[in-house]
This record gives sequence, structure tokens and C-alpha cells, in this order.
Amino acid sequence: MDSRQPEASALRRDLGTIESYAVLIGILVGAGIFKVTSTASAATGPSVILGHLVLAPAVLASTVAYTVFLSTPLGLEPGGEAMHISRTFGSQRLAFVCAWLKLISYLGAGAYLAVALADYSIELVAPGSRPQEWLRRLVALAGLIFFLAVHLRGVRWFGRLQVWMCAVLALAIVVLVVPGLFAIELENYRPFFTAGGQGFVAALPPLFFAYAGFEALAQTAGEVRDSSRRLPRIFLRGVVATAVVFLLMSVVAFGVLPSAELEASEVPMSAAAARYLPFGATVLVTIGAVMAVATSLNATMLVPARLAWILARRGLLPRRLGELHSARGTPVAALLATFTLMAALLLSGQFRLALTIAVVALVALYGLHSAALLALPRRNPELYGQVTSDVPRPLQVAAGWLSLLAMGGILGVQFYGDVERIAARPLLPRLAEPDLTSLELLLVWSVLGLAVYLGRPEESPL
Repeated sequence: MDSRQPEASALRRDLGTIESYAVLIGILVGAGIFKVTSTASAATGPSVILGHLVLAPAVLASTVAYTVFLSTPLGLEPGGEAMHISRTFGSQRLAFVCAWLKLISYLGAGAYLAVALADYSIELVAPGSRPQEWLRRLVALAGLIFFLAVHLRGVRWFGRLQVWMCAVLALAIVVLVVPGLFAIELENYRPFFTAGGQGFVAALPPLFFAYAGFEALAQTAGEVRDSSRRLPRIFLRGVVATAVVFLLMSVVAFGVLPSAELEASEVPMSAAAARYLPFGATVLVTIGAVMAVATSLNATMLVPARLAWILARRGLLPRRLGELHSARGTPVAALLATFTLMAALLLSGQFRLALTIAVVALVALYGLHSAALLALPRRNPELYGQVTSDVPRPLQVAAGWLSLLAMGGILGVQFYGDVERIAARPLLPRLAEPDLTSLELLLVWSVLGLAVYLGRPEESPL
């Protein structure tokens, strides 16, 4: 056990290096590449491949801020990123709103991933079928209940399951990529930009969803042995490995299947694999897709529960959410609360009201952390003196500025499209659907977060 573990934290440090890699890679190689590929294809076609090349350096730069603060005592328990913002900028309110938006984003993402898991599971059992909506939701709810049971059992079970699912996923990726590289037809890459430069730029925010969530690994800090030493290294190496996987999978998918067909498919990677693999191997790819979404859902369920737990322990949410199971060390009340909210979003079909702000909220969070990284020596010299990361300061500064510029660009593209939608269609008809923009939902959820903060149970520093 980490000798520097805070006495206030009773989470069990049952996760090691392998489990940590499984958490990071599992949450990234999930719905992002297996599901969002079709969405990005609709905007820009095969140039999705270039989109991965553009986004990977920006994501890698954004991880530097996490590697730095995780190498300090803030890397010993979940919620360290909120404390990093609070103590660097001297604003508990700002830190709480960031944590609140992240909480909402992960609840929406959990419901979305449950639906994606249902889609691929049904495809596995009945290929090519079009299930009724009630069946999709029932299968999705069953997925949520299964992973809730795993988490209630304990973080050791969570870690073991994540590793085994990642092993199956890795096998499926090898089966998809290696033969696929020899089945590529170059004409499928033409036209490379199906909607010109504007379409390519517009595809970057949804494509970023493939990378969004890498910071989820930080929420395992209270359950990873020697977390302040292991996690910073895992962040950098895991993101690099994931970016390579994304690039290879996109090269194969767009090389073997016309972008129009990828766009129309609910299961794009399985559709691509069906072009060049025999039936048995295609089934393995579909199983891999199920594992990809399942590993992402498994890790996604962990994040809001740990975040709610640490906020409750600091008096910013009801204390009940800060309780742990005496024998298993799991935040049972927080897990049940976040599961209930995910299930409600799923069954009501309104999970996009939370999911829509996911990319915007996380992009803004990454940019804010990069700003905190740049300001750290001046605004929080005490914490800066505790940094043990081996990333040189000049590289930290370069990464911070690259991340700030990239995250600002993604937000600019997203908000520009939102403003166009707001101008083109009145609010009331969009409310009726509902069809609100990320900008509008960001404002609404931020106001609700401020209301929760002002009505917090007690005054407590973050």
C-alpha cells in the first residue's frame, strides 16, 4: 500500500499497473472508435484519418498537466484535478463547477455507452437486425445493472474484469487490423475530404469524443498502488498507444469500405470487417467491439461514483454519498446514485441532454488544467515544489500552450456551429424536441451546478 495514502481515504488500493493500463485504454478504445467513426465520416469522409493525426498531439499535450499534478500528493486520491484547479486559481467555486460538469458528462456518457453496448450485443446475436427501441433500452439497462454489480463487489473485481475484456479487445483489434491492411482499396479514400476544409474542421469536435475521457484514469488514484509514481507514466504511454490504434483502425475501415457505408452503419467496424474476413473472424471483431464498449462503460461507471464520493467527503455534496462499504471499501451510496441517474437518462431517452456537453466540458477542463500547469510555479509554488514528474519544465510549458491553443480551437469550432443553429431556429421548437446546443446546455448545467454549490451542506475547502 502507498505509504503516503491519506488517512481520510479508505478506498482499497487493489489496482496495479496492468489494471491501470486497462482502465485508460479501455475507456479510450471504446465507443470513440467503434461508434463515433460513422458520425465523423458523415462530416468529412476518409479524412477522419487525418483528424486522428491532428488531434493526437493535442491530446498528448493535454495529458502533461495530469502527469504533473498526479506526481504530487494530489495524485493520492480521486478528485485531485479539482483540487489542482481550486488551489492554483484560488477558486473553489470554479473547481466545483468543473467537477459538476464532468459528473454530468459521465452520466450522459454512461447511458450512451449502455446503448452502444446494446447495439453491438444485438448485432452479435442477430447480425443485420433492426431491434425495436424497447429491446435496445432493455438490453442497455441490463448492461448497466451488470456493471453496477461488478463495482459493488469491489474495485479488485472491476480491475480483473477490465483486464480480461481488454485482452479480448486486443485480440479483436489484431484480427481487424492486420488482415485489413492487405484488403485496402485506394479508391475508397477518394474523395479524401467529402465536405472540404469546413467539413473536416466540423468533424474534429465529435471525433475528439474518441479521446475524451483519458483523464478518467485520475479518478482511480485512491485505488492504485503507488499512484503518484505509476499513473503519470501510464498516462503518456497509454495515450500514445491508443492514438496508434485509432490511426490503424481508421486506415483499415476507410480503406476497405466506402465512407457512405461506414456513415450508414450502426456498427461501422463490424461492417468493415465483414468485407474481408470470414464469418468466424468477423464475429470475433464484433465481440471485440462489444468488449471495447464494455470496457469503456465499466471505467465510465467508476468515474462519477468516485467524484461524487470525494465531493461528499469534502462537504460539497450530501454526506451520505461519502460513505464506504465497511468490508469492500466501495462507495456504495455514490454508485447507486450515479447508476440511478444513468438508468433514468437511458430509459427516458434524454441522455443526450447530458452527453451533448461531454466533449465541450471535458475540452474546457483540459484547457483549464493546461492553464493551471503554466501558472503553477507562480500561483502555487508550494505544490510546484512537490512535483516529482520527470517531464522537463520547458516541455511542460510547450505542452501547456499547445493544449490551450488546441482546446480553444475545438471549443471555437463547436460554439460557432452552436451559434449558427441558434440563429437558424427559434428556441421553443428546439425545446419541444429537445434539440438544444452544447452552448445552451453548458449554460443550464453550469447554473444548476452553481445552485448546488451555493446550497452545499457545509463549508469545506476543496
